[in-house]
Amino acid sequence: MLRNMLRSMRVTLHRSMILQIAVLAGFWALGEATVRLTHLPLPGGIVGMVVVLTLLGTGHIRPAVVRRGAGWLLAEMLLFFVPAVMAILDHGELMGLVGLKIAAVILTGTVMVMGGTALAVELCYRWRMRAAAPEAGHAA
Repeated sequence: MLRNMLRSMRVTLHRSMILQIAVLAGFWALGEATVRLTHLPLPGGIVGMVVVLTLLGTGHIRPAVVRRGAGWLLAEMLLFFVPAVMAILDHGELMGLVGLKIAAVILTGTVMVMGGTALAVELCYRWRMRAAAPEAGHAA
């Protein structure tokens, strides 16, 4: 009985984008609570994202549990930037030299983050390929 109920809940979660978004929001709230309790100098969303990544990496959560919800959030990400754009309209000074300096910092930061991410992915890929090579030799 319990097994059937858990299976039903799992199927519902896999099919419901709203429930998946709620799960992701729950991890965000967990991250926020952790930051407030431990006084970490990090945003709660980052802590929650690390928890999700850890659970996905260890196999405690399957990607299907959050795939549709995360996909929707990524697809609609532009909506989350509308308030920032409206704030620029209220501050004309951002359209001059100060704005160019801020844009340069944002561009530089974006390039650094993308480069760092690409480097990390490449290093992890090489590490996994190196780790898999001896296993392939033993199987032969």
